[in-house]
Amino acid sequence: MSPLPSAPRPLRGALVSYRLPDTTPRVVVFQYNPATVTRSLEAQLADTEGKPGDAARYKGAPVETIKLEVEIDAADQLEPATGDAGILPQLAALEILLYPSSDRILLNNALLASGTLEILPAAAPLVLLVWGRQRILPVRITEFGVTEDAHHPDLTPVRAKVSLGLRVVSYSDVTSSNPAWPLFLAHQQLKESLAALATTNSLAAALGSDTRLV
Repeated sequence: MSPLPSAPRPLRGALVSYRLPDTTPRVVVFQYNPATVTRSLEAQLADTEGKPGDAARYKGAPVETIKLEVEIDAADQLEPATGDAGILPQLAALEILLYPSSDRILLNNALLASGTLEILPAAAPLVLLVWGRQRILPVRITEFGVTEDAHHPDLTPVRAKVSLGLRVVSYSDVTSSNPAWPLFLAHQQLKESLAALATTNSLAAALGSDTRLV
């Protein structure tokens, strides 16, 4: 008897960050895939007020926001918890995406003490939401909320929910030299290919005949 084909390994969502120019990825894999992902797209149209007859024109890619909730539970971790830290390492891995690096803070403080007049703020990391092979999006974290549901007797959290609000970074937000620019363009090109699979050039399915409308 031939062996049964193995079930495909389920993919898990993740946030991947890069502290450029260091191209080493820092991957935070979701312990459980969020059951619900809410997405919202707002079209970006050029202002044509006072210009009757002008066709609607896009001034850029739509503004897309994403909301999801990540659950973390020490009782069901694939890797054992580190010492008595509970799920603090997993929470820290997510929260640190909102912080400038401590090395940069110390460097800027030293520059300030030495009399440097102009000090650039620390650059935010490049963050990617990986949601399957066909959706890899550059994002900025705009909302972050933590609900700790259970604790050890020493108050170390062992179960929590993290609510994330993300804004997709498009080619309208950055210059073409930014790594987010080609990543978003590739995402749009893939979306265009997928859309072609779900559309037809005939109106027969909608009107019963291939009527010409335009």
